[in-house]
Amino acid sequence: MAKVRKLGKPTKMAKTKKPTKAKKAAPSKKKLLAKDVKFYKKMLVAEREKAGGDLSHITQNTLNKSAREASGDLSGYSYHMADMASDGYERDFSLGRATDEQKRLFAIDEAMKRMEEGHYGECLQCGKNISKSRLSAIPYTELCIECQKKKEE
Repeated sequence: MAKVRKLGKPTKMAKTKKPTKAKKAAPSKKKLLAKDVKFYKKMLVAEREKAGGDLSHITQNTLNKSAREASGDLSGYSYHMADMASDGYERDFSLGRATDEQKRLFAIDEAMKRMEEGHYGECLQCGKNISKSRLSAIPYTELCIECQKKKEE
């Protein structure tokens, strides 16, 4: 590139560097500290005990009883259809809760497995670290908040 001076002699212009594009940040791979892992492990154990207790309570109080026992009907006679519908709804609702608790137990077990493998706190989708505030709220979470938002859309 040449620039013409008033005297007519060409001179070279100083080369300037083009602005570089900002590179995307690589997923953060900073591992959790041992004390943090210990803290979250305690939380996971407590969550597992709670979920297991909830599941056994649901099983004992609802699912192990016959429809007749659950309704409190001691006679061998049929009872009103509305009562049967209510009992059926309660039983279905309890089954749904038991399923949710089983899913939660599975998620807790998977989080504990990731902890043993050294991958606890990493988003399974993008590989970035999950924030400590999110792990404190949901210690068995698999996704960072951004990936969870995308999943829910």
